[in-house]
Amino acid sequence: MKVPTVGESITEVTLAQWLKNDGDYVEMDEIVAELESDKATFELPAEKAGILRHVASEGDTLEIGAIVCTIEDGGKGESAAPVKDASVAPKEEEKAAPVNEQSEESQESYAAGTASPAAAKILKEKGIDVKDIKGTGKDGRITKEDALNASVATSAPAKDKAPEPAKAPEPVSTNAPVGGSRDERHEKMSSLRKTIAKRLVTVKNETAMLTTFNEVDMKPIMDLRTKYKDKFKEKHGIGLGFMSFFTKAICMALQEWPSVNARIEENEIVYSNFVDVSIAVSAPKGLVVPIIRNAESLSLQGIEKAVADLATKAKNNKLTIEEMTGGTFTITNGGVFGSMMSTPIINAPQSAILGMHNIIQRPVAINGEVVIRPMMYVALSYDHRIIDGRESVSFLVRVKELLEDPTRLLLDV
Repeated sequence: MKVPTVGESITEVTLAQWLKNDGDYVEMDEIVAELESDKATFELPAEKAGILRHVASEGDTLEIGAIVCTIEDGGKGESAAPVKDASVAPKEEEKAAPVNEQSEESQESYAAGTASPAAAKILKEKGIDVKDIKGTGKDGRITKEDALNASVATSAPAKDKAPEPAKAPEPVSTNAPVGGSRDERHEKMSSLRKTIAKRLVTVKNETAMLTTFNEVDMKPIMDLRTKYKDKFKEKHGIGLGFMSFFTKAICMALQEWPSVNARIEENEIVYSNFVDVSIAVSAPKGLVVPIIRNAESLSLQGIEKAVADLATKAKNNKLTIEEMTGGTFTITNGGVFGSMMSTPIINAPQSAILGMHNIIQRPVAINGEVVIRPMMYVALSYDHRIIDGRESVSFLVRVKELLEDPTRLLLDV
């Protein structure tokens, strides 16, 4: 079984985890492994029924078309002992020799020959010889966990090495010893995390990004939610949150300031007459941005249902590439983690992103009097190559006006 083609722009995947053990009997179309690309996680179904044989290891990076595993003919319930790698098969003379007569060195060579690619890479980074590590995997195989737990101090001393010459005693240090543990852990970056890192650096280097700020009095929306949230949930089967109000306000403001919804493609500016809103969501393996298509045509309940559906899929790693491809504008809510203010980074090739933050009770002046109101800072990061200061500020002010008088969202005024 080979790595399938999962998208036009995807050239490699990572074997995230095996769901079936080597030697297990699997049915046709039964999911045997999970593959992770830089955009999503995919399931690998068995192409036929039989005995599963692992070829790749968890953590391995595989190109499209690379062999992941094989399935041998066999019936359910048949025992299937794992097959050793031919590269580490004992010689004929070694087969005839009793086990207790094999040298310790030959056993170390056997263990060294069975390190997985991921384990070998980690050991190399640590400067540890694979021959010095005793594997805990099947048939002495050195696993990724063995490599992560290995250290120079705990690895076995190398054989046949000349003793190091005695060193002069080190001068006594006057510094006090450092207390506590000083262990470090090395972990390979996932394809998703590598892509996120690359894209963020690219945006910072290739766009003229600026951020403008404003604040929103959230009392009108909070009062409206308190009054109608029970009836809303009873009628539509979904809670009434802040995201639907923000999405609705953004869609209306983008109609007035279309450049905020545009993007640059080579020497052209592409204006979209629709709004595909990307919603930044924290998933178990990193930040993802699924998309609400044609958000401008959805009602408040339609937006809430779309957000809930995408968030659930993200949590369960079930988002498809189609659900994360495209988008004309992004909303990110750092307020759910307690952020008071931030400068969100543009989600290229889009030209703008709105950052929501936490709601804080603060004193503000209204009609000449100081009152306590639930206030939220909002931030709009934008690409100054395509969006001027007047457009960015006016867009954010319009969003503020619509949120502070939510009846405008329903009357479209």
